[in-house]
Amino acid sequence: MAGDQGPVVQSALLRSELIRLRKERGLTQEQVAHALEWSPSKLIRVEGGHSSITKVDLEALLGEYGVTSESQRERLLGFNRGARERAWWDAYRDDINPTYLTYVGYEAGTAFIRQYPGLVVPGLLQTPEYAEVLTEMSEDAVRVAPVVKLRMQRQSELAKRSSPPRQYYVLDESVIRRHVGIQKDPAIMPNQLRHIADTAENDELVTVRVIPFNKGAHMGLFGPFILLEFEGGVQDILYLDAGKHRLIDFVPGDDPRVTEYRDNFEALLESALPANESIELIRSAAEDMS
Repeated sequence: MAGDQGPVVQSALLRSELIRLRKERGLTQEQVAHALEWSPSKLIRVEGGHSSITKVDLEALLGEYGVTSESQRERLLGFNRGARERAWWDAYRDDINPTYLTYVGYEAGTAFIRQYPGLVVPGLLQTPEYAEVLTEMSEDAVRVAPVVKLRMQRQSELAKRSSPPRQYYVLDESVIRRHVGIQKDPAIMPNQLRHIADTAENDELVTVRVIPFNKGAHMGLFGPFILLEFEGGVQDILYLDAGKHRLIDFVPGDDPRVTEYRDNFEALLESALPANESIELIRSAAEDMS
């Protein structure tokens, strides 16, 4: 297991393992807490991700669960060390919604991203110029620079990982036809489109497919969404962004909506052009704007 997933996912991996170990022993939270002379709420907070765990307490839990393998113990202790590390996105806490930064933390350690971005280019494929135009429409002037910087750093940090995530995007044709930035610089959108096409052609981990207008209505018209999948037993996460100044909704993998949106994504793929034809359409749209 790679150790560069960031503290949010390292913490989730640790919690997932601890819950699995407890259940394999047939123990309830109350039984474990009683055996360790803890309050039940302490273990509930640890397993729920609402409280960190010290090395001493982790060692006590591993002893209670009968974990004697040195390699397994070191792996779990490593997760705990990783969970306590300072995250690179902490630098943005004064400027960015903390709930959104939690999403960034999960994104930083995901293994597979599937996204339908609605009416805009996915953030991980945006150029700085395109990102700036969008951000200027939704944020106060003083917040534009940090928002754009965060978006670009998300891209660069994922690329640094020893095992970067697989990325799969489905775009409505309206995304590639809207000439974003035309009043500021007519070259912004065609350059953005060429960047998408170049990335999809040159990075085997990135797939972009377009749903053409002639396919009519599709499930994506009900709104954007992101599905994150993880290695190591961490539950999938569905991310729903309700829009400017509205709440961000995290949906864990045991919620039936996660399965619903997986099915929705597959339905979108049925309407989308193949990857090679999508790239051709994107390049054609760029030429039309140039």
